[in-house]
Amino acid sequence: MSEKYPEYANPQMRPRYTGVPTFMRAPYTEDPAGVEIALVGVPFDGGVTNRTGARHGPREVRNQSSIIRTHHPVLDVNPFKLCKVADVGDIWPEEPFELNHAHDEIRAGFARLHAAGAVPLSVGGDHSISLPILRALAADRPVGMIHIDAHADTGGDYMGSRFHHGSPFRNGVLEGLLDPKRVCQIGIRGSMGDPDLWKFSYDSGMRVIRMEEFTDMGWRAAIAEAKAVVGDGPVYVSFDVDALDPIYAPGTGTPEAGGITMIEAQRMIRELKGVDLIGADVVEVSPPFDNGTITSLNAANVMYEILCVLALAVDARRG
Repeated sequence: MSEKYPEYANPQMRPRYTGVPTFMRAPYTEDPAGVEIALVGVPFDGGVTNRTGARHGPREVRNQSSIIRTHHPVLDVNPFKLCKVADVGDIWPEEPFELNHAHDEIRAGFARLHAAGAVPLSVGGDHSISLPILRALAADRPVGMIHIDAHADTGGDYMGSRFHHGSPFRNGVLEGLLDPKRVCQIGIRGSMGDPDLWKFSYDSGMRVIRMEEFTDMGWRAAIAEAKAVVGDGPVYVSFDVDALDPIYAPGTGTPEAGGITMIEAQRMIRELKGVDLIGADVVEVSPPFDNGTITSLNAANVMYEILCVLALAVDARRG
């Protein structure tokens, strides 16, 4: 405690190199009671098909997020004043080597947050974690989704499993968690071993904005169309850092050349002000493959942008 600087009573105002790292220096608690927005890590990469290491993502994003300040100058919002925001720690499976059981443990953890009334903003971990999160948040009705990624993640069986980081949203539709006609996928690109790899997205009615179309139409038109697709109902946001061009996110399992810039990502997320957001995740940060922590830093900034629009959504639901 500083006697000279009373403002340092708030840990978020202290020098950013001090203290124990939490997401954006938010208060830490493992009890979600009274928490409106829960910042939560999911250190699990048992669903990875290429480069591993995303289990280390939450810890490094916490560290890099210490640079985040509280007030958003564009949205003119301080999410920490608008809502009770806390870092609720990690939801981690006690049996991580059995994929289906691990996913069920993750689902149970998010079901506890949901039952407590906390809206989760998660950091993974690989993209397979989105499925158990949706199982917790969308158990009573299908939801819409804005999905920003290099990959559609609607693949089928891979090496004997339907549950991996390339398939969560196919399974989400098949399980009645996602309304595919209220799903928009932005930034899809990259070579494929099978030309029908993402066929499920198109056949089920998802709006897929491939990277070539994105660059032609521009970020503003792309997110406007995404908002029109999801409409007024509840919406989940899933942001895979490999949506970003590898120059902004080299530390990820499946990088793809020719991606979204950081400023395009930030501006698209800001346009989600007014959308009925019920939760979000930022996934596939793999620190062992990072250069100078740039991926973790950018993931922390994406997380902050999402936090701000989530806070506005929570506040709007208060009436």
